[in-house]
Amino acid sequence: MITIQVKIKPTKEQAKILNQTAKEYVFAANTLIEYINNQSIFPKLSTKDFSAELPSSVKNEVLNTAKSVVKKFRKGKCESLPVLKKTIITWNNQNYKILDGIIEFPVWIDGKSKRIKVKAIFTEYQSEKLNFRLGSLRILKRNHKWIAQIAVDITSTDNQGNREMGIDLGIKIPAVAVVNNGKTKFFGNGRKNKYIKRKYRAKRKRLGKAKRQKAIKKLNNKEQRWMRDQDHKISKAIIEFAKRSNVSIIRLELLQNIRNTARTSRKNEKNLHTWSFYRLAQYIEYKANLAGIKVEYVDPKYTSQICPSCSKLNKAADRKYKCACGYKSHRDRVGAINIINAPVVVGNRQSA
Repeated sequence: MITIQVKIKPTKEQAKILNQTAKEYVFAANTLIEYINNQSIFPKLSTKDFSAELPSSVKNEVLNTAKSVVKKFRKGKCESLPVLKKTIITWNNQNYKILDGIIEFPVWIDGKSKRIKVKAIFTEYQSEKLNFRLGSLRILKRNHKWIAQIAVDITSTDNQGNREMGIDLGIKIPAVAVVNNGKTKFFGNGRKNKYIKRKYRAKRKRLGKAKRQKAIKKLNNKEQRWMRDQDHKISKAIIEFAKRSNVSIIRLELLQNIRNTARTSRKNEKNLHTWSFYRLAQYIEYKANLAGIKVEYVDPKYTSQICPSCSKLNKAADRKYKCACGYKSHRDRVGAINIINAPVVVGNRQSA
């Protein structure tokens, strides 16, 4: 499940109704939370057991919210009994509709349940996700603006691919992807990335001497935004390549503690310790899931040294890998090939 966040534009009258509904929702939920928690045995409740000026479908969500909060508290997931404070309302997936930039849902007006239609602003990306199975709708107020959060089940994607792909992540070449039919593609520009990092490093040094801490912080944010943008572009290109190649499984190295275990040249040492391999891997996994492609993590041991032809261990000379059996290729391509066949690691927690 993912959540898409959409800006909504209620009229003044609709905003007034939403405010009243949210206050009633929060008050009813907090009352139920306190009541349920005071019972020694978890009570069996229905919407008929409490009163609230809300549609029955929304009352049901209030009850579910209260039960969930108390269960988390009793399991020790929070130190004190939570209290709802945010302006918030929830509907299940059967009680709202989205059509032509309009979200329609029931509210309580003049003692009756009535449906209202609120204008919503969907991006192209968000509109595409509405084709998947929708979950609950949550409307909340943040910084005096109304926002709709829509749960989307992306696991319903039916991917027809039947190939596997290995991806080797690095500094000089951010990503090398190899499909098990031999098709290979190199992604990103490591030289450009290192140039940008050197550029910002030099600027920070000058600002540090001038003791301009605010300017350094602003510069760090700018550098991170640039690097995140590069990771987004690379991960997007990788998934497009995977879809064109009919890939159903992508395998990545489990880069656990890579900064402590990886060997690199002195000139690349600073880049190694500031390079977000984990972020790029997460972007790839996230976008692969959206495309219905499974992602698995494998043991990275010897993936850049094993010969794909005879399985002997060899160390590459810079980027050139050559084995006594006659096999030769780019070192990172060899790594990606071996990643396809490496043993899958249970779990995918990383700290790279």
